[in-house]
Amino acid sequence: MKLAIPKERRPGENRVAASPDTVKKLTALGFAVTVEAGAGIDAAVSDDAFKDAGAQIAKDAAAALEGADVVFKIQRPTGEEIAAMKKGAMVVAIMAPHSDPDTVAACAKAGLTAVAMELMPRITRAQSMDVLSSQSNLAGYRAVIDAAGAFGRAFPMMMTAAGTVPPAKAFVMGAGVAGLQAIATAKRLGAIVSATDVRRAAAEQVQSLGGKFIMVETEADMETEGGYARELSPEDRKKQAALVAEHIKGQDIVITTALIPGRPAPRLISKEMVASMKPGSVIIDLAVEAGGNVEGAKADETVEVDGVKVIGYANMAGRVAVNASALFARNLLNFIQPLVDTEGDTPSLKLDWEDEILKAVVLTRDGEIVHPDLAKGGGG
Repeated sequence: MKLAIPKERRPGENRVAASPDTVKKLTALGFAVTVEAGAGIDAAVSDDAFKDAGAQIAKDAAAALEGADVVFKIQRPTGEEIAAMKKGAMVVAIMAPHSDPDTVAACAKAGLTAVAMELMPRITRAQSMDVLSSQSNLAGYRAVIDAAGAFGRAFPMMMTAAGTVPPAKAFVMGAGVAGLQAIATAKRLGAIVSATDVRRAAAEQVQSLGGKFIMVETEADMETEGGYARELSPEDRKKQAALVAEHIKGQDIVITTALIPGRPAPRLISKEMVASMKPGSVIIDLAVEAGGNVEGAKADETVEVDGVKVIGYANMAGRVAVNASALFARNLLNFIQPLVDTEGDTPSLKLDWEDEILKAVVLTRDGEIVHPDLAKGGGG
């Protein structure tokens, strides 16, 4: 079985879908691993490191993808990559099916089995395959580091002979994986940290990290079975907006992390709220790629409103490319490992289409769009 790792081609993507460690393990499983030359350079992995781990180095994407049974990627494939893959190949990546249905349709037309790693179900045996968690953890950390870099003052309280420097006040919106890591990082840097989330269960986690939890009381449980936040009702959205508007005035740093799977990011901060903050304050919008939590935020730009910086990096995890690549590569290895049948003379993929993991992540198969959430709308 040939497994290909092409160089990422989507703008701003500097991660790579393998590491020398996972190449060794994939080779041990029976895969012939081929890595495109230069695929790992931006993540500090040389061609020689991949070669020493047992991979073949291909001169270009076409050579890497030719005849591949499995393709590992970070981002969904481009049209050129899809055209270079053989019919029946499995491509495993962050596929963004809701925002880019055309790529899903192209995969179906090409006869590919497209796997969306971001749709991994939140069940115990899939935890080690969860790319959203591994990447969000790093994104939450990096958001605070970027905020500190853009903030013209220190985070911790400092007592000096010349006077006292007050601690920064940081407010994190959304207490999922990214939010909790942002809380922990801001706290370690010495900030006074507060956080909000629509899920009551998040209060204990926030408080355990030393943050103050604030939220709007709702009658309904705002947590889905998968652990994600539900969308607020119009009335509760008004209450939440009023709470945030009042709290945000006194904050130096705000980090927004709210996402609803398969839907545009909820708008949490209006232009008026931004304008109410003190000059020199910093907002980091981690949901900017999904439309943004902050009104006026722009992907990969810093927008300044009355001295307040609104920063929206579309690929925050990619700003910690070395660690992000290693963790993503491990997620991919953990996904493919149980699918390899090693009992015969030659290893092969043994796919149980009724398995709840495959049912959750497989978008296309045998020329059709098979994921229930996508097939409903037609296509393929």
